[in-house]
Amino acid sequence: MPLPSLQTVIARHQFRAKHSLGQHFLLDLNLTAKIASIAGDLAGRQVVEVGPGPGGLTRALLQTAAAHVTAIEIDPRGVAAAEELAAHYPGRLTVVAGDAMKLDVVALVPGPRQIVANLPYNVGTPLLIGWLRQAAAFERLTLMFQEEVAQRIVAAPGTSAYGRLAVLAQWTCTAALALRIPPEAFTPPPKVHSAVVRLLPHAEQPTPALLSAMERVTHHAFGQRRKMLRAALKPLGGEAFLGRAGIEPTRRAETLTVAEFDRLARLLLEGAQPEA
Repeated sequence: MPLPSLQTVIARHQFRAKHSLGQHFLLDLNLTAKIASIAGDLAGRQVVEVGPGPGGLTRALLQTAAAHVTAIEIDPRGVAAAEELAAHYPGRLTVVAGDAMKLDVVALVPGPRQIVANLPYNVGTPLLIGWLRQAAAFERLTLMFQEEVAQRIVAAPGTSAYGRLAVLAQWTCTAALALRIPPEAFTPPPKVHSAVVRLLPHAEQPTPALLSAMERVTHHAFGQRRKMLRAALKPLGGEAFLGRAGIEPTRRAETLTVAEFDRLARLLLEGAQPEA
């Protein structure tokens, strides 16, 4: 039995994108193939996709040399469509019906693992932050976001998009914009452009304790962006804390490099350690 077209799948399962699920379906198979290629050589890799919808990107991933694809879908229509697709690729596709926000991908899928996904707009950022906490477990993450979010991930210090997300992403990974996609490529078209970000985790990753310290530092630093760091970081020691790090207290969070935030996080962790 031949593989049905995406249009047939959409009609059969009454696929109308749900705003509540942040759904915008990418049906252009040339584009989905391009996204799969951005992930690099997937031979022997375990690939995780979140929110496959009608299965456009899923098909592209299954046409690579990936060892296995695991599709996580919260929408029952998407689950049914993915299970239908799995029948055409025996042993290559596993469908997990569930909320990706509540699933531990690392426990679910063995390594070497990658995530390749057109993320639902409404949960893209929290999903990414959760995966960054486990960055050492991934070989690569190839993720599509609203372009505004993608720009925030790769932003440089001193730019308006630079903030907590940029620091956390670039502290744990090398992040780069790989592809910009116009609204008309989607069904239904969103009001904004989308972009694919490729994240390559660094060989050395922070310990859970250091990661927690970084999250505290960035939370306070960017929580009051217009304030000087001496005021924003007052709960962590203010001027004295910044002085120990060699950072001018009148600077603002968006001017600090990732390396300077790393220095602050390590200093905070050091100060939290009990004395020997």
